[in-house]
Amino acid sequence: MKFLFLPLVTVIFLFSFADAQKENNLSGKKANNTAPQLGKNKIEAVIAAMTPEEKIGMTVGDGKFLPAVDQENIEQGTGIIIANQNSKLLIPRLNIWSSALSDGPSGLNRDPHPEGATEYTYTTAFPTSTCLSATWNTTLIENVGKAFGEEVLDYGYDVILMPAMNLHRNPECGRSFEYYSEDPLLSGKMAAFMVKGLQSKGIGATLKHFVGNNQETNRRTYNAVIGQRALRELYLRGFEIAVKEGKPDCIMTSYNKVNGFYTAENPELLQDIVRREWDFKGLFMTDFDGYGSAVAKVRAGNNMLMGGNKDELNELTKALKDKTLDESTLDKNLVYNLQLKLKSPRAKGYVPTMKPDLEGHAKIAREAAAEGMVLLKNDGNTLPFEAGKTVAVFGKIGYYLIDAGTGSGGVRSNKYAVSVNEGLKAAGFKVLNELEDNYLSFIEKTKKENLVPDYFNNPKMRADNGITGDQAPPHFKGRLVAFSKEQPLSKAEITRYESKSDVAVITLGRSGGENYENGYLPITKVELDLVKTVCEVYHSEGKKVVVVLNVGGVWETASWRDYPDAILLAWEPGQEGGNAVADILKGAINPSGRLPDSFPLKYDDVPSASTFPGVPADDPVNSFYKEGIYVGYRYYNSFNVPVAYEFGYGLSYTNFGFSGLKLSSTTFANNLQVEVTVKNIGKVAGKEVVQLYVAAPQVEIEKPSEELKGFAKTKLLQPGESQHLTLELNAMSLASFRSGVSSWVADKGNYEVRIGASSKDIRLKASFSVPKDIVVEHVHDVLYPNFAMKELSRNDK
Repeated sequence: MKFLFLPLVTVIFLFSFADAQKENNLSGKKANNTAPQLGKNKIEAVIAAMTPEEKIGMTVGDGKFLPAVDQENIEQGTGIIIANQNSKLLIPRLNIWSSALSDGPSGLNRDPHPEGATEYTYTTAFPTSTCLSATWNTTLIENVGKAFGEEVLDYGYDVILMPAMNLHRNPECGRSFEYYSEDPLLSGKMAAFMVKGLQSKGIGATLKHFVGNNQETNRRTYNAVIGQRALRELYLRGFEIAVKEGKPDCIMTSYNKVNGFYTAENPELLQDIVRREWDFKGLFMTDFDGYGSAVAKVRAGNNMLMGGNKDELNELTKALKDKTLDESTLDKNLVYNLQLKLKSPRAKGYVPTMKPDLEGHAKIAREAAAEGMVLLKNDGNTLPFEAGKTVAVFGKIGYYLIDAGTGSGGVRSNKYAVSVNEGLKAAGFKVLNELEDNYLSFIEKTKKENLVPDYFNNPKMRADNGITGDQAPPHFKGRLVAFSKEQPLSKAEITRYESKSDVAVITLGRSGGENYENGYLPITKVELDLVKTVCEVYHSEGKKVVVVLNVGGVWETASWRDYPDAILLAWEPGQEGGNAVADILKGAINPSGRLPDSFPLKYDDVPSASTFPGVPADDPVNSFYKEGIYVGYRYYNSFNVPVAYEFGYGLSYTNFGFSGLKLSSTTFANNLQVEVTVKNIGKVAGKEVVQLYVAAPQVEIEKPSEELKGFAKTKLLQPGESQHLTLELNAMSLASFRSGVSSWVADKGNYEVRIGASSKDIRLKASFSVPKDIVVEHVHDVLYPNFAMKELSRNDK
């Protein structure tokens, strides 16, 4: 989005709404289970009754420039007036309203006290998408979606602009916290179940940003040059899974170009692939205030040009007059707008309560945060802590939780965010009041001084943020502490704190956000000195040190991970983050998160490091995806590049045994069942993630050494308890995309199933054969790169 947050675009609907309201006069309930029966013929009749000006007006900004009737005049006696919602009755004679939209994906991103409101109306800050992905628990993700959807519904919105699901191509991208994983299967499944949860409450979900939106540098103009195979197997694949399995109501196109064309202007992308191949029935909207041609976007099949501007209005008006745009194109596009409004809660007689179950949702947020946290290191069973310990909490972020990143994907309306220090106190641990006072004073001093953080103190960042002096602008409220320098502590000070405590917890934090490549900022000297000195002092007295990482995504660990005894990756865990950290540190919850991304030893090992963000490097026009299909573990495993922590990795307080691998057949026909048993062979209850990888034959085209093709998370297994799991492989699971014939093909030959606890920790193997090539699907031969580009190949080694 263009702005840090979206002013809400609005509630809805049309035709039979007024009658439904009079008839049911509900508050916070559905009128009935039957929507007004306005089928295709009725929608087409309504469109036929619209003037050309109204059709263009509804297309540009969903009626942003159409004259609107005062909401208060039409809702008196029928329900509540929602302050600052900007709901508009756009075409009174047809009773057409605009649709209410708001940002996600970490929480309903709205003003908790809009102008005219009589009281604060808070929302829940849920864990960020990367944290949720690390749960590998689709049922839990669906439950988060349900809770999230209830808040969207209760505050009177029709559509939430989430889930975001671009692939984690490069850890520098500032918006990685909004996205799920480096793997398209994991991303697609997480998004699909999030959509199911959201839409179970009657509101619409929006997949974004479609597609190839993997960087923030020049995000409105750069051209992502992606080979057809990589585009199909990686960047489109997650969206395809989410569309087919989740059935979202909306898709938002991205700002960028892909292979020479803006995504919003490309009918091959929107029509040939998404509508025809994936059978998408929902609405396309553009991202807000992007570049390009309004006519091209409409002709490509966009149904809403968001947020809408006068230039677009004028361009479409002139094109209609000049016959370069036919009115029938507007008519076809508007069907999807009206279908969306017809499905809305308001159309079904729902009046928002403005009172969501925030207490219940906080419990779900806490559960999800804890289950997404990944235990990276636990030497000598440092964790869990024994009860009654006195903990010295080091690091400013231990007292200032980064619950989410910044920008439209952040959350402005959560009432609180529990810090690690607060969580430990609530869990019954003693903390050092002197150290607490020291850090809280440091944080308040940072806020009071309001100095521009170093990261933004350069000509480009100053220009982007309107900074002229040394003072940070108002919209830095969520960035100031996170991006400012850490407080240095002397060895003498640390020694004094050590003498009064049993154990040390150091919290290191990183924020990130829209419009910047700030997702990977390396550890600073002050932070490194803090880790080294605390470890030196505490270890000299036989005491343990734990590092908690409050970060948005992949971060460098190799330079310091040998110092502490334990490392807990907490991500950006939402408002209950500190409580969830404490739950794990004290052993109330056994960590079961697994990495949705590979953690490289150093940034230069990332396969896209040499080409990110594009050419020229300081002002990229083209971003060349030369790594091709080798993103994340597909690269590290195939090219034998060591990593700090591999994809799928995560420790537990117990151990699990894998046994009984069985295939339903050793010859593949249409599908194959893979059975395995997991047993808790340790001493405490816990959950395990079973990861199914497939190694395919290198016959016609090269393949990664293995690829994730299925996964399942066990229930909470008690010591000695087992669970039998069945996973399924279908022909698409085995297929690779052959660009030359534009088909998904499962090559004949021998395949190996690899069952593991990570991409490197493979426990069981079994083989089967495919007797002949299987052409799974022939698709449109589209989106060929507009540059000749040599992609990375194992054959070049």
